Amino acid sequence: MDELQRLILLGENDTVDFKQRVTQPEKIARTLVSFANTRGGIILIGVKDDGTISGIDPEEEKHILQMAAEFYCDPPVHVQYEEVEEDHRTVLKVIIPESKVKPHFAKVKEDDWRGFVRVKDTSVQTSKMVNKALEQEPDEFERLPLDRHENAVLGYLKLSPRITLKQYMKLANLSERRAYRTLVKLVIHGYLRLHDKEKEEYYTLS
Repeated sequence: MDELQRLILLGENDTVDFKQRVTQPEKIARTLVSFANTRGGIILIGVKDDGTISGIDPEEEKHILQMAAEFYCDPPVHVQYEEVEEDHRTVLKVIIPESKVKPHFAKVKEDDWRGFVRVKDTSVQTSKMVNKALEQEPDEFERLPLDRHENAVLGYLKLSPRITLKQYMKLANLSERRAYRTLVKLVIHGYLRLHDKEKEEYYTLS
């Protein structure tokens, strides 16, 4: 089995995304930013959501991707391309390395730039808190397995539906900054889901 088939077989996840076509630079910019802000990833263009290879014209797709990476991502996101032939159809493999200059923001509309991270198979919009944490010490996110503070919040959420930052600070006896960073790390690694649409942000198990 070649690498393309292996990636398709595994399906979409925190490091792989399928796109049949790329038509809107502002939409693909969110995916580029989410991979760059998290652990990097691969977009397979010319592959439907169900894994069927539809094929594309790579030059057309590269043009929109380049525009998205340079003008719809701030700072611009670095992308690499590989063209893969399968059953006389071309799939464009777009490789986005994890960035060293986090956070990146995607242009949603005029004068509206937002951060995204990759959680499971989706690009999730971040809050200001997550952006700040990404900016400060991105290398700390790779500290797995989990320590007792991280396990404490997961244990709490097995018994309760949600937890806020203040509740977690009290539970783990942590400073606000340290508690923030722990929760952000767990969101980025897919353990927790952040809900920031309400008055007070809260977290649930993913």
